[in-house]
Amino acid sequence: MQILGFSSVNLQFHSFIFAIAIASCFVRVSSSSNETDKSALLAFKAGITEDPFGVLSSWNNTVNLCQWYGVTCSRRHPNKVTVLALYSQKLSGSISPHIGNLSFLRVLLLYNNSFYHEIPPQIGRLHQLRNLSLANNSLTGEIPKNISGCLDLFNVELSGNQLSGEVPLEIGSMAKLRFLYGSENNLRGSIPSSIGNLSSLEEVCLDNNYLGGSLPRALGQLTKLSALVFPQNRLSGTVPPSLFNLSSLKGLDIGYNQIHGSLPTTIGFGLPNLEFFSIASNQFVGSIPPGIPNNATKLRVFQLGTNRLSGKVPSFESSHNFQIFSIQLNHLGSRGSGDLKFLCSLTNMTSLLVLSVADNRFGGPLPRCIGNLSIAIKQLLFGRNLIIGEIPREIGDLVNLEILSMENNNFSGAIPIDLGNLQNLVIMSLYYNNLSGVIPSFLQKMKRLLKLYLSKNHFHGHIPSHLDNCSLTELDLFDNNLSGSIFPAVKTLLYLNLSNNHLSGALLVEVGQIDHLDTLDISGNIFSGEIPSTLGDCNALVVLVMNNNHFQGSIPQSISSLRSIEELDLSNNNLSGEIPKVLLVLIFVYVCWLKKKKAQEPTSSSVAESWQNLSYGTLLKATNGFSSTNLIGLGSFGSVYRGILQENGTNVAVKVLNLTCHGALKSFKAECEALKCIKHRNLLKIVTVCSGIDYNGNDFKALVYEFMVNGSLEEWLHPCPIPADADGPSKFLNLIQRIKITIDIAFALEYLHNQCHNTIVHCDLKPSNVLLDAEMVGHVGDFGLAKFILESTSYTNTNISSAGLRGTIGYAAPEYGMGSGVSIEGDVYSYGILMLEMFTGMSPTTEIFKENFNLHNFVEEALPKRVLEITDPILVQEVESNAGQSRKGTIQNCLLMIYKIGIACSVGVPRDRMSITDVTAQLCSIRDRLYAAGL
Repeated sequence: MQILGFSSVNLQFHSFIFAIAIASCFVRVSSSSNETDKSALLAFKAGITEDPFGVLSSWNNTVNLCQWYGVTCSRRHPNKVTVLALYSQKLSGSISPHIGNLSFLRVLLLYNNSFYHEIPPQIGRLHQLRNLSLANNSLTGEIPKNISGCLDLFNVELSGNQLSGEVPLEIGSMAKLRFLYGSENNLRGSIPSSIGNLSSLEEVCLDNNYLGGSLPRALGQLTKLSALVFPQNRLSGTVPPSLFNLSSLKGLDIGYNQIHGSLPTTIGFGLPNLEFFSIASNQFVGSIPPGIPNNATKLRVFQLGTNRLSGKVPSFESSHNFQIFSIQLNHLGSRGSGDLKFLCSLTNMTSLLVLSVADNRFGGPLPRCIGNLSIAIKQLLFGRNLIIGEIPREIGDLVNLEILSMENNNFSGAIPIDLGNLQNLVIMSLYYNNLSGVIPSFLQKMKRLLKLYLSKNHFHGHIPSHLDNCSLTELDLFDNNLSGSIFPAVKTLLYLNLSNNHLSGALLVEVGQIDHLDTLDISGNIFSGEIPSTLGDCNALVVLVMNNNHFQGSIPQSISSLRSIEELDLSNNNLSGEIPKVLLVLIFVYVCWLKKKKAQEPTSSSVAESWQNLSYGTLLKATNGFSSTNLIGLGSFGSVYRGILQENGTNVAVKVLNLTCHGALKSFKAECEALKCIKHRNLLKIVTVCSGIDYNGNDFKALVYEFMVNGSLEEWLHPCPIPADADGPSKFLNLIQRIKITIDIAFALEYLHNQCHNTIVHCDLKPSNVLLDAEMVGHVGDFGLAKFILESTSYTNTNISSAGLRGTIGYAAPEYGMGSGVSIEGDVYSYGILMLEMFTGMSPTTEIFKENFNLHNFVEEALPKRVLEITDPILVQEVESNAGQSRKGTIQNCLLMIYKIGIACSVGVPRDRMSITDVTAQLCSIRDRLYAAGL
């Protein structure tokens, strides 16, 4: 018993000692642990370079860390940090890797700050982390692969940074992930199929990146998915059918990609909860399935614009929740009288705000049921169709309307007086119709009206007085039959075009009170008297066009005060005296500046790192020692050789830069930078690059392209004469081939201008830079002069500074010759000249085009009566020999339309040029019209 008693006491003693040891150990561990969290937070603070609100001032040794700003500690584990919330505090700095030591951290919210550098990979050690938000910072580098170690994460927000690399494959192991946001970054590669393992995933948003490849089929496994948002990427392929059967899906946005295929007829049956649906700006074909409106009855946003959809638009009688209905820029409609009947089914939608059916083939009159649309509607967009008849007066019932766009149709008659009820109207666009009558006086009562476009109609009479009651910023009345002497001196105007009318009298001195006017075009009228000196007070004037009037006297000296002027045309008047000396001086200073700028151009360049760098020796073998027999072209900065890569037998075209030529290195860099950011079926595909030294120790740089077996468009438009003893047929492009190639080029330009992450201006569009593959598909190449536009602005003002002339004489926009910045309108000008050349067969550099007479003027003067006279004789012969009388009429009308497009693209004033989007839509319509005629 004693032994037992001793043993019992001894056991109790040891238990007591063990308890004390455990407690002591806990104290030491707890103390050490507390210091770990505190040290980690102080290290985080040390990485902050800016703290404008002083939120981290409380992070010091005098205050318990659990009372530090943005810090929350665990209740069960004192002084253990569970939440770090420092969002929207304008903090700047890097995220310390010591943050990985906060082992109890569950929530990390650092969004809306200015953190930079990479996301520390140590973040993968936060095994209890559930909510991670680093959105809207300036973080770079890749998404850490070991983020998959945070197995409890349910929310990851990384949008609005500068992250690069791929979406980690390892992300598929994060089984609890419900929300993944990575929008507006520089992510590349494909979407990993492992994303299909995330069975809890509800929302994934990866828009505005550079993601490519196809949508993984595994997405169809995500039965809890409610939002799939992937627009503004480079996705291709087709949509997995299983994606259209996710009954939980509320939002599907895959717009602005390169996805093709057709919408399944059963779509809508499997998506009963769909509220947001957008496939805009892709390459979808086929019709709009009736299953969408009949079954997806919860739809609020419906965007199918900028595709190749065709056929009849179904009824939407079962849908009542639409807010946005957009089907513009397709091939919908049949040009028939019943095309627009579906609009009456939209009157059930009491919340409809935007209705856009522009740029299609809708014909017939606009149904009067349009006045029964939602009283809340703000935008009606019907432009660029084939709609006929009068404008329904019932539109006047839509009193909350802000934008009314009906341009480029065949509307006739007068503007209904009922439209005067639209007191909230901001933009009215009715140009390029057959409207007549007088410009209604009710316009002056529209206090909110900013933009009024009535050009290219048949309006007569006077311009309404007191338009200065409005707040107009743009007024375009170009090419009507307006008369009288009243000049609308609206003080808020930025753009005023009254050209090609019958306006008379003196130009009022009040024009000088339009403080911010940047464009004034009154050419082609019968204005008389002297040019008012008050024009010199319009300090913002960039374009001043007053030619073809009856102005007399001398040019006022005040014109010299127009420091922003870029285009000045006073020709064909009765002016006398001397040109103000200041204007000559300005030209001299400008020329000197150009020379100095050119001398300072950098001569070094770095190769794009997006491709494997081939060796000089490899290209030497591929081209048989750069043999003259392999020479297929000469360019401004080098030579092009045909070659075969021995590694895989691929036929390539090798552009070898002549580095002794000034600007060659700059051209090489520009082409690399452009080509690594773009991918489109109508752009020349780059295979690889070479940047190294040759066998003589000299620098060597080359670009390797996919070989185009049919050479350049130049060779087909202006082929060299074939000797009588030569074999093989002569090169010849028929009408349909030429139209297809113009469409190919237009698609390429639209991609560069509107669909790239940053707008790209080609700057040197001409036939020798358009290559044709085995199927005669056009590919735009040679980006040696290309320029990026890094900030999006309105299309008429998008430009960047540029030194000297851009492009090739004959094709380069006239404003480039005056030092204007490069712009997408400059590309459109070159495209217009290229179009005119393709169908007339005349080069813009031929000898007959001198001084002010060019290809644009040549074609414009011939229309509409001498269409066949100016057309390439080869095409005329094709028409005469292969077409009946009715087809000849169709072909002649199509040629007239083509020439009008070319003229509209190559007008002198950049802002007046047709947009490349409109060009594409109209050319596709012409092509289809010829198909329908059996050509």
